[in-house]
Amino acid sequence: MLSYSLLRVVLASTFVLLFSACASLPADVPRTESKALTDTSSTRLGQGVGELTRAHPNLSGIRALPVANEAFAARILLARAAQRSLDLQYYIWHRDTTGQLLWEEVWRAAERGVRVRVLIDDANTGGQDAMLATLDAHPNIELRLFNPFANRGFRAGDFLSDFRRVNHRMHNKSFTADNQVAIVGGRNIGDEYFGANMEVGFQDLDVMTVGPVVREVSQEFDLFWNSASAYPGASLLPPAAPDGVAQLQSSWEANRRRDEAREYIETTSRTPLVAEVSQGKLDFEWTTAHVLHDDPAKALQPVERTDLHMLPRLEKALGRPDRELDLVSPYFVPGKDGTAGLSALSQRGVKVRVLTNSLSATDVAPVHAGYAKYRKELLEAGVTIYELKPGVAVPPPDKESRPHGLPGSGSTGGGSAASLHAKTFAADRKRIFVGSFNLDPRSAQLNTDMGVLIDSPKLAGQLSSQLDSRLPNAAYLVRLTPQGDLEWIESDAGGQQTIYTSEPGASGLRRLWVDFLKVLPIESLL
Repeated sequence: MLSYSLLRVVLASTFVLLFSACASLPADVPRTESKALTDTSSTRLGQGVGELTRAHPNLSGIRALPVANEAFAARILLARAAQRSLDLQYYIWHRDTTGQLLWEEVWRAAERGVRVRVLIDDANTGGQDAMLATLDAHPNIELRLFNPFANRGFRAGDFLSDFRRVNHRMHNKSFTADNQVAIVGGRNIGDEYFGANMEVGFQDLDVMTVGPVVREVSQEFDLFWNSASAYPGASLLPPAAPDGVAQLQSSWEANRRRDEAREYIETTSRTPLVAEVSQGKLDFEWTTAHVLHDDPAKALQPVERTDLHMLPRLEKALGRPDRELDLVSPYFVPGKDGTAGLSALSQRGVKVRVLTNSLSATDVAPVHAGYAKYRKELLEAGVTIYELKPGVAVPPPDKESRPHGLPGSGSTGGGSAASLHAKTFAADRKRIFVGSFNLDPRSAQLNTDMGVLIDSPKLAGQLSSQLDSRLPNAAYLVRLTPQGDLEWIESDAGGQQTIYTSEPGASGLRRLWVDFLKVLPIESLL
């Protein structure tokens, strides 16, 4: 056994080694400013979009993408159709089946001469530096890392020495082709977001857009791309390996040969979206829509700088609801101010309804602990709360009656651990927001986010109608007993109800863990 003195020496030496290994970000990094290409009306996408927009002047076309593999197909189709540019901005890009398939299409676009700009948050790129360096070395691909980790091999070092900075992340998600068509929403790039993971799947929502709102998406991308927090890949990544391209192409070929990939590709190729595109019959709703986003400086400035924050912009744009407010947020931590605001709405007669994950469905237990502290107060004020059941994946209806844009209507690939991931809010069945913003302190104060606010009684009404019709079977209704205790009501298709007096579907150990997390002062990090 080590003596106490020797143990102190060992610990001190360990910390010295840890901090001596901590690197710092490169200073005075040269950043060549670039902007979205504007002369793209002659491209295939530009000509097709031009025909549509001329019939709907000053309006944007919106097509909701609630079905997982259709959302993936839309990105593949745009990557293949692009002739001038691809601008891609993501929080997560996994190196899994769908991630590799999409990287391969991006590479092929670059090989055709398409200018590709990829902006990825650096929080989830661990172990991918060699691949990213090879991609960045392509003459037509430029990759930048947002708020990067200086310690490429030992990221914990940044958490130890620079926690305040690296705790801020870019949560934005957009995919823009030729500055003519853009996809914005809640999905990252990865199997669980596109229905290719048979063990876990996220029910999510994106919108595909054309028209004036696409220019706003591109302006948002340019703002982040040229910001001080976006570091050129070459300033941080190792030099590309001499055989890097060969290794990438070999891994892509092996990925496509896998049974799971072949089956997913085949299933995706048969989706209604692909058929509609091939037949030239892709439908859009024409309306007004605007992009809302944080300022990238939010990653550098103190949280008190609320003028950099998206939340007050979203509240102003969404407007004051008169009759109904429907909130769908997988990570819902309203905090004291949010709880007071929702309670005040409810008490003045607005029907406020919240859909979030149950404890058994959530993938982040600490967030559930933060939300659970406010659940009773919200219920006392008359707010209606539903919590999604674990493993529920509501199948999409037939093509004719498909309720475009509704969370939970898309297949998750049969996943046994389906979890809500869509972030969407509707006011008075008139206006709807779709994007990456969660109703939690992290989105409000720490991360940057973006989304599209759409004036659409159709989409907003469909969201509310689906909540009306499907929630009783897809989610637990949380309510208060006459004694003031919580209970969860589960209804089956036949109308039979089961009442639970504790978090349904969660083990005693998981409930105990959440009870412990409730007392920790971690809400500002959630």
